[in-house]
Amino acid sequence: MLLTCQNIQKSFGEKTILDQVSFHIEEREKAALIGNNGAGKTTLLRIIRRELDPDGGQVTLAKGASLGYLAQHQDVQGGRTIYQELLKEKQYLLDIEEKMRQTELAMKQAEGEALQKLMDTYASLTQRFEQNNGYACQSEVTGVLKGLGFSEEEFHKQTADLSGGQKTRVALGCLLLGKPDILLLDEPTNHLDMDSIVWLETYLLNYPGAVLIVSHDRYFLDRIVTRVIELEQGKALSFTGDYTAFGQKKAQVREAQYRAYQNQQREIHHQEEVIAKLKSFNREKSIRRAESREKKLEKITPLEKPILEEQSMHMRLEPRMESGKDVLSVQDLAKSFGPNKLFSGLSFEIKRGERVALIGANGTGKTTILKLINGLLPPDHGTCTLGSKVQIGYYDQEHQVLHMEKTIFEELSDTYPALTHTEIRNVLAAFLFTGDDVFQKISSLSGGERGRVSLAKLMLSEANLLILDEPTNHLDIASREILEEALKSYTGTLLYVSHDRYFINQTATRILDLTNQALVDHMGGYDHYLEKREALTAIYAPPPETQKAPSAVSQEKISWKQKKEEQARKRKQENDLKKTEARISELEGRDDEIDQLLSQPQIATDPQQCAELSEEKESIRKELEDLYEQWEILAEASESL
Repeated sequence: MLLTCQNIQKSFGEKTILDQVSFHIEEREKAALIGNNGAGKTTLLRIIRRELDPDGGQVTLAKGASLGYLAQHQDVQGGRTIYQELLKEKQYLLDIEEKMRQTELAMKQAEGEALQKLMDTYASLTQRFEQNNGYACQSEVTGVLKGLGFSEEEFHKQTADLSGGQKTRVALGCLLLGKPDILLLDEPTNHLDMDSIVWLETYLLNYPGAVLIVSHDRYFLDRIVTRVIELEQGKALSFTGDYTAFGQKKAQVREAQYRAYQNQQREIHHQEEVIAKLKSFNREKSIRRAESREKKLEKITPLEKPILEEQSMHMRLEPRMESGKDVLSVQDLAKSFGPNKLFSGLSFEIKRGERVALIGANGTGKTTILKLINGLLPPDHGTCTLGSKVQIGYYDQEHQVLHMEKTIFEELSDTYPALTHTEIRNVLAAFLFTGDDVFQKISSLSGGERGRVSLAKLMLSEANLLILDEPTNHLDIASREILEEALKSYTGTLLYVSHDRYFINQTATRILDLTNQALVDHMGGYDHYLEKREALTAIYAPPPETQKAPSAVSQEKISWKQKKEEQARKRKQENDLKKTEARISELEGRDDEIDQLLSQPQIATDPQQCAELSEEKESIRKELEDLYEQWEILAEASESL
C-alpha cells in the first residue's frame, strides 16, 4: 500500500468535517474522492499532505514514496517562460547532460588511469541519462504542453503574465513531468478544454504511479478510476468500480442499511412491548424475565438512521410564455480582438424546443458568441436576430450579472420587486440559503454559492430562451444532476457552452462545434457526435492550409497532382454514395416485404414467425438510421467536391 488513512478526525469549531475516515491507496491505483461541496475533500487532501494536522487518526505514506499535489488555484512564480517552468522538472537530467559534456571535454585531455576513471564516470552518467529517458526529455515537455492546450507560440510567454487558469495548467504540467508515486489532483479538468481533458485521461490511464482525484467531472471519472471513495456526513465509504458503478452500488448499500435499521427498530419496539407486558403481570418470575430481556436490549448497539436523501437544491424551469417557432437566427457573424481573429462568416439557426450545446477549444470564441447574442458585445460583422416573443435568461460563468455589493436577499428582491419577503425566502431556501445566510454579501460567496444565486435568478426569470455559459462550473455532482433534470423537463429553448461531457450527453439534442474558425453542426448527443466528428469536421471545418505556396517551377506539376487526387476522391465519394443508396433501397424493399408478410393471416397467427420478422424489421430500422446519416454526409461531401 502506498497511502493509508486511518480513523482521520477533523473538526472546525463545533462542526465535525471528517469522522473516523479510513481508506488506502494501492500502487498504480486510480481512485476518486467525491462528495458534495463542503464535505471535506480539500481538507482531507491537506491532511494527507501534512499541511493540516488531524484532530485524530494518522496518515501513513510508504517509505520513500513521493507525493505530488495540484490545488484548484495555483500561483506559479514569475521569472520564467512556460517552457522553462516545465523544463525545470527535468533539471536533474539537464545537469547529468552537462556533466556528460564536461566529462567528454576532460577525456580529450586525459590519458592512462585518469582517462579510465573519466570513461567509467561517463559510462555511469550515460546509463543514468538513458534510463531516465534523457534524450527525449525536451520532446516530453513539448508533448505535455501541447496536450494541455498550449500552442508553440505560447511556450515563450512569461508565467507572470498568465491567467489563473493558465497557471493551473502550467502547475499540472510540472506535476505530471515530476512523476511522483502518488498524484493528488484537486479538480484537474476545471481549466481544460475537451481535447485537453481527453489527452489528460489517456495520460493518467498510462501513468505508472497512483492517482487520487477530486473531481465533479463524471465522464472523466468513468474513464479513469477503478475505485470511488465518497465523503458524506463526515464518513467515508469505498466502492470498487467507476463512477457509474458507484451510483448503482451506493443505492443498494443505502437500501440495505435502511432495511437493517428498520428491522432493528422493529425488534427493539417488540422487545420493549414484551418487557412492558411481562412487568404488568407483576409476578416475580415475569419480572425476572423482563429484567433479563432489558439487559439483552441494553447490549444492542443502535444503528444510526441512514440519510436516504441529503439536503439539495430544488429547481424547476418553466417559461412564462411560448416563443415563436424561429427562436434565433445568426447570420455571417464575425469578431476579432485586435489582430486576433476569432471567427468570421458564422451562421446558424435555433428552433423552439432545441437544446443546443456550443463546444470547442479554449480561446475559440464560444463565450464571445453568447455575449454577441445577448448584446453585451458588438459584432464586427453580421447579425443576431431573435424571433417572436423570445425572452432571454442569461447565466454568466463569471457571474458578472450579479452585484457584488448587494446581499443575496437584495439581489433577488431588487431584480424581482413584485415578490414578497416570504416568496424570496422560499426561493432562496430551495437553493440552500436559509436563516441569516440570505444576508451574506455576494462578494463574500464561493464560486459554487454564486452559481446557486445565479440559478435562482434564472429560475425566476421565466425566460423561454436560456443562454448559459459553463453552468456546471463550481457545482457539485448532486447539484449538476438536479440542473440536468430541470433542463431536460424545460419546455423552452436552450443554448449553452460547456466542457462537461456528461452534462452535454444528458441535455443536448444538438451540438455546434466551433473549430478552425467555423461551425460543425450535428444533431444528437456528445457520444454520437464523437463517432462522426472526424468526418463532419473534414466537410464543414477543414483546417486552414499552412503550407507555403509552391514555386513557379513546380506549380504546374502540383496542380496536375491535386487535380488527379481530387478526381479520385470524387470517384470514391460517388461510388460510396451509390453503394449506400443501393443498400438503402434493398433494405427499404425488404422492410415493405416484411409488412406484407405480417399482414397475412397464416403468419399473423404464428408467434414464432411474427417474432422473427419483427426482430428482422428492428434490425433493418437500426441499419437504415445509420445509412440515412451516412448518405447525408456523403451527399454533402460530394457537393463540396
